[in-house]
Amino acid sequence: MSRFLAVAAAAAAMLALTPAAGIAQSRGYYSATPATAPEKASLVTRSTIWKCAGGTCTASKANARDGIVCELVAREVGTLTAFRANGTDFDADALAKCNAKAR
Repeated sequence: MSRFLAVAAAAAAMLALTPAAGIAQSRGYYSATPATAPEKASLVTRSTIWKCAGGTCTASKANARDGIVCELVAREVGTLTAFRANGTDFDADALAKCNAKAR
């Protein structure tokens, strides 16, 4: 019986940690690093909510192409030094195209 309780306790601990990892991933589909830290801790581009901290802004997946999302956030925060979508960094050409829309 004590062996069953130990297994059940371990399973419960794993389940308790699983939702937190899922939440962190859903908030970080996009990551934008502005050249100058944003003045606000959050901003909205169309229907995408961005949270900014430590010089980086993150957001959940949007219903637009990644390039469009990059351009929209660049319009709000200015030139970006980096942009990542779904774990993939934009290359220099894609980032330059995005920054053409920066404020």
